[in-house]
Amino acid sequence: MPRNAPPTDTAADPLMPRLAAFEILQDVLRRKRALDDALGAGRAYGALDPAGKAFAAFLVRTVLRRLGQIDALIAHCVRDPLPRKARPVYDVLRVGIAQLLFSATADHAAVSTTVDLCRTVGQVPFAKLVNAVMRRLQREGAAMRDAQDVAGLNTPAWLMDSWVTAYGAETANAIARQHLETPPIDVTVKSDADAWAETLGGKRMFDATVRIADAGDVAALAGFDDGAWWVQDAAARLAVGVLGDVGGKRVYDLCAAPGGKTLDLAAAGADVTALDISEKRLVRLKENLTRTGLSAEVVASDVRTWQPPAPADIVVLDAPCSSTGTLRRHPDVQHLKSPEDVEKLGAVQGALLDASANMTATGGMLLYVTCSLQPEEGPDVIDAFLARTPAFRRAPIDTGDVCGFADAVTAAGDFRTLPSHFAADGGMDGFFAARLIRQDT
Repeated sequence: MPRNAPPTDTAADPLMPRLAAFEILQDVLRRKRALDDALGAGRAYGALDPAGKAFAAFLVRTVLRRLGQIDALIAHCVRDPLPRKARPVYDVLRVGIAQLLFSATADHAAVSTTVDLCRTVGQVPFAKLVNAVMRRLQREGAAMRDAQDVAGLNTPAWLMDSWVTAYGAETANAIARQHLETPPIDVTVKSDADAWAETLGGKRMFDATVRIADAGDVAALAGFDDGAWWVQDAAARLAVGVLGDVGGKRVYDLCAAPGGKTLDLAAAGADVTALDISEKRLVRLKENLTRTGLSAEVVASDVRTWQPPAPADIVVLDAPCSSTGTLRRHPDVQHLKSPEDVEKLGAVQGALLDASANMTATGGMLLYVTCSLQPEEGPDVIDAFLARTPAFRRAPIDTGDVCGFADAVTAAGDFRTLPSHFAADGGMDGFFAARLIRQDT
C-alpha cells in the first residue's frame, strides 16, 4: 500500500506554517502539553487555512518522530551549548531540519524560512548561526542522515529497553522503525466493507476495517456525513471483536471516550452504556452516535464510584494507559511519558479492573483493553488481578476470534498487536486485551 503523501507548503506567507510549528513544538517539548491540545490552542496554527495546518502539523509530527536524529545533527554542527535564553533556537533548527532532510521542501526554501523564523521569534543574534547550520546540512546532511541508527536515536532508551525485554531486539527495532512512518487512516464500516473500500480508494482489512493510505480531510470523504463508518484503528476493532456475538446483551463500555468501541458494540446490537469521567471527551462520543445513527446511554462518572443499575453481561474496560502503542499517530507520547507514569498507571488500572469486576454478572465476560506496549499495563495487570480475584478466569482467545490473525494471540491466550504487524501496509496500533469470565461463586 502506498504511503501517505507528505503535505506541501502552499501558504501565501510561507513563514506562517513554520511559526505555527515552532509554537506547537514549544508547547509540547517545553511545557509538556499533549500534541492534540497544543494544536487546538495554537494561535498561529488556528489562523492557517487547511493546507497550512496540514503542513504545520506534518512538520511538528516529523520533528517528534525524528527528534533523536535531528538533535544529533544539531549537536554535530553546534558543539557548544547555546545560552538558556537562546533555547528557542533549537526548536527553530528542528523545524528547519525537518523540512530540509525529511520533507519535499526545496532546499533554498528550507534554509531561508528557517533564518526568517529565527529572526521572527526574537533570536536575531543567532540568525547567522542558524544560516550556517542549515547550509552545512544542505551540503552534508543527507549522508549523515542515511548513516544514523534511526530506531535507536528516535526511541527513548527506557522504551527501547522495555521492548527488547518483552519482544526481542529484532521486533523492538521493527516497532521503532514503524513509528517513523505516517500511518494510514483506518475506518470501521457498518456493512459491505468491500464496496466501501472501492468507494474510498482503500483496502479491506479483516472483517469491517477499510484502510485508506491518503485520506486527506476525513470529514470530506464519502459516507462520513451519512454515518456509514467511523475512524478506528484496525487493532482496536479486532480487540472488540473477541467478544463474539453481543446482540441483545447489556454491555458497560467503561472509559469509553472517544467512543470507537461504543459504536462497534451499538452497531452489533448491544444495549450499551458508555461511561467516561470526562464530560468534554464524551461530547465527541455523542456527536459520533448522532452522526452514525447509533444509540447508547452516555454517563459521565468515575468507574471507581459509579453504581450501575444491574450487573452487565459484558463489561469492557478500555483502561487509561501510557498509550505507547499509539506512537504511530501520537509521537508526542514518547516525549511526555516516563517509566514512573507506567508504574502509576498500573496501580490505577488495577483499581479500575476491580471496580469493573463488581459490575460483571455471574457467567458474564470482562474485557480488559489497553493501547500500551508495556507488559506492566497488560499481562502483569491481568496476572495480578486473577491472583487476587478467584471468581474470574481467563477465557483464552484463539485465531478464530481475531479473523485468523494468529500473530495477535499470545501463548497465554491474550490479544496483542504490535505496530510492526502489517508493516508493508502501514502497521497498526499496539493493543493488549484479555478476555475474562466471572465464574459461579
